[in-house]
Amino acid sequence: MGDTFIRHIALLGFEKRFVPSQHYVYMFLVKWQDLSEKVVYRRFTEIYEFHKMLKEMFPIEAGDINPQNRIIPHLPAPRWFDGQRVAESRQGTLTEYYNALMSLPVKISRCPHLLNFFQVRPDDLKLPTDSQVKKPETYLVPKDKSITDITGPIILQTYRAIADFEKTSGSQMALATGDVVDVVEKSESGWWFCQMKTKRGWVPASYLEPLDSPDETEDPEPNYEGEPYVSIKAYTAQMEDEVSLQEGEAIEVIHKLLDGWWVIRKNDITGYFPSMYLQKSGQDIAQAQRQIKSRGAPPRRSSIRNAHSIHQRSRKRLSQDTYRRNSVRFLEQRRRQAPPGPRRAGSPRPVGEQPQTERAKPQPAVPPRPSADLILHRCSESTKRKLASAV
Repeated sequence: MGDTFIRHIALLGFEKRFVPSQHYVYMFLVKWQDLSEKVVYRRFTEIYEFHKMLKEMFPIEAGDINPQNRIIPHLPAPRWFDGQRVAESRQGTLTEYYNALMSLPVKISRCPHLLNFFQVRPDDLKLPTDSQVKKPETYLVPKDKSITDITGPIILQTYRAIADFEKTSGSQMALATGDVVDVVEKSESGWWFCQMKTKRGWVPASYLEPLDSPDETEDPEPNYEGEPYVSIKAYTAQMEDEVSLQEGEAIEVIHKLLDGWWVIRKNDITGYFPSMYLQKSGQDIAQAQRQIKSRGAPPRRSSIRNAHSIHQRSRKRLSQDTYRRNSVRFLEQRRRQAPPGPRRAGSPRPVGEQPQTERAKPQPAVPPRPSADLILHRCSESTKRKLASAV
């Protein structure tokens, strides 16, 4: 068993709390060497004290002896009074600080001081009780946006478990039918990070349903133009509406569903495939492969037995016949609109078009036959007399 260390630290956002008095804490998702993921809460004053101690432990790297040797990042001191605006503005600073810290030499990025600071504490597991008059307000950092663009205050979405779920790792959270959870993060992998009273962990989205509506309105519309992806792990279809792929195959994703089972297209064939086994073309697959080892693909809703929904009608999903029909229609339209020219290797050939080797080669143009007067004009006098006597 190798040494304990932290692989990555991600800032999820911050919370405004009111017990025992109003204060702010930052939410960090800490990914450890054993692929476990823990959420911890730290005040900025704690973070700054950690920073000062780190500088004392490594005076050379902190620039105390020679400022030119400093590699430990800077961190501004806390203010006398920290309000919401200050808490928001610090998120960019903290993200840059910990990204820089984790890229330092191992003696700093894996030192016991750093590891102990991010160990899970009892307070990290102590969620607000229902008896509290005013519950915390959670502000999350939206994905694909500037770090200063903060949502909130927001009320975490509430979902209900439709069946029992037994966790298979320490980072997951077990569920019983009817449990109500708050969703902190919805991952494209189909694993959602949830909290319920004193428990937190990853839960498959297929086991959850919204309380207010049976339809998952957050699912985007299908994109039949498709996005190029590559399979990073082989998968054999278990159901008729799924697709089997070998590792390294190139496909197109036409519908990204939140439960982690995306609709993909391979040539003219469409079907479900676990998104955890896909990676965008041209991107590093190392991080995605680590996630596969951590949790694997979530189960599908159709594979859950004894599922009990509180809604009279279930969520409406497009059938694979609809996906295939619309996809083929789009491909035919794209082929008709494509300008003539050399095609990419492996691209489908338009209907009715012959291969390049089978096409008829262009024949040279046949010159027009000269007239009789022109022939006589070009002949010699003796030839003209012979022709005249023959006539």
